[in-house]
Amino acid sequence: MSDSPLNPVPTTRARVVLLSGPSGSGKSSLAERAGLPVLQLDDFYKDGDDPTLPQLPEGGTDWDSPLSWHRAEALAAIRRLVEAGRAEVPVYSIPANGRAGSRVLTLAGAPAFIAEGIFAAELVAQCEAEGLLGDALCLRNRPLTTAWRRLRRDVREARKPIPYLLHRGWRLMRAERGIVARQVALGAHACAGPEAARRVHQVAAHRPAPQALTA
Repeated sequence: MSDSPLNPVPTTRARVVLLSGPSGSGKSSLAERAGLPVLQLDDFYKDGDDPTLPQLPEGGTDWDSPLSWHRAEALAAIRRLVEAGRAEVPVYSIPANGRAGSRVLTLAGAPAFIAEGIFAAELVAQCEAEGLLGDALCLRNRPLTTAWRRLRRDVREARKPIPYLLHRGWRLMRAERGIVARQVALGAHACAGPEAARRVHQVAAHRPAPQALTA
């Protein structure tokens, strides 16, 4: 039997589903409904006093830049989860702009897990190259829908002061199509929630994704 995508070699290793999308697109809600272990990639943000944090032209930290995030640490956690089934991961407090401890994430024999966050697509190429990847998805909605969901969530969770949330929300709504385009260029498949849920289920059932991730 060949090792082609249509005839995958049986394996007991879990595979990761990288779930990206603009802030407020519904990543966390979909991940919770999937019934799989979830690695929250937002927990790998840099602390607010990190001197390497990127800055916005008008001032303030650009938390929507991949440079505000510990990419290598997130990738290392995914490797440990695939190889060992457990990993110690940080717990980040967005209102406090810093880590608030750590926790142990265990797969408990699950065939797949979800790594979700706005920077998930940044890891597609490396995860695919290392044989860790089950699928890479980018949740896509109408920008106004995403903006409303994001604002409700951020106000409910008291993530930042409301003037900051409104300013950031307007900026992200205007940038949303470009954000999705970038994540697709990095290898994520753009789709709405129902299709994403079906594809997550396919990975958990050890079936190949409907489309190749690279040409």
